[in-house]
Amino acid sequence: MKLNKWFIGGALAAAFMVAGPAQAQKAQFINILTGGQSGVYYPLGVALSQIYAKSIPNVKSTAQVTKASAENMNLLQAGRGELALALADSVSDAWKGNAEAGFTKPLDKLRGLSATYNNYIQIVANADSGIKSLADLKGKRVSVGAARSGTELNARAILKAAGMGYDDLSKVEYLPFGESVELMKNRQLDATLQSAGLGVSSIRDLATSVNIVVVPVPADVVKNVGDAAYQPAIIPAGTYAGQDKDIATAAIPNFLVTHSGVSDDLAYAMAKELYENIDSMYAAHNAAKAIKLENAVNGMPVPIHPGAERYYKEKGVVK
Repeated sequence: MKLNKWFIGGALAAAFMVAGPAQAQKAQFINILTGGQSGVYYPLGVALSQIYAKSIPNVKSTAQVTKASAENMNLLQAGRGELALALADSVSDAWKGNAEAGFTKPLDKLRGLSATYNNYIQIVANADSGIKSLADLKGKRVSVGAARSGTELNARAILKAAGMGYDDLSKVEYLPFGESVELMKNRQLDATLQSAGLGVSSIRDLATSVNIVVVPVPADVVKNVGDAAYQPAIIPAGTYAGQDKDIATAAIPNFLVTHSGVSDDLAYAMAKELYENIDSMYAAHNAAKAIKLENAVNGMPVPIHPGAERYYKEKGVVK
């Protein structure tokens, strides 16, 4: 049967008219790479994904559990996420291609979105272990975080700065925060090093189950790390149950990082909605209260994404 060419042409035109708006409304995806569920990255990532899903038109947003900083950078480079949380030293190592940190070549697609809050090196021991100082970790069973995670890279740096290494420990476990705590509760570990925001849920949980000692990282050890990302800091008294005095340690900034494949408009929207809904981030975790617009580009180890930079110029943060 032959169809009238005018009918066919009209039908095709109608089809394009329908398809055009549909394509214009095509959903965008924002996959936020976080860390373990017992850390700080995960609740912040969940809160941010909810903000984006609600505030950016046609966006579907999720928060993905990962091994945190180092893995997050590799996933971004591969285009398997649009945004990630990561420690400053991991971001810098990824950008430079530091093979010792697990980056065999420079990850040149990384772009900065915003500074966030500081991680604190928190070394927590079972009080029964007799550990009170870094030197006391020798011959003990210690969890240093998931292998090649930002926490584990921090552990290597701090131990080296203190004149020690993994060979000085009787046992090294490469475990996420929650699993480390469970082993400590069961007396299968003596200590855990966790690089996270203050008041991290895993250590709060541990402190309510066993008597803990928060081990100091003295300022001279922090200086010996030889990396400007590591700064002397204090874990205030009362941060955890049984911690009745201030504890010296090191702090390292965290950043939100995206990649060059993310459009300028989407990066602009991600920066804008982060700060226009910052109270939701503050409610998600106490550590987020350090996220301030005026500090958004401070210390960024990689180039700022042009879309985010446009927002910061509008707000007067970038000249």
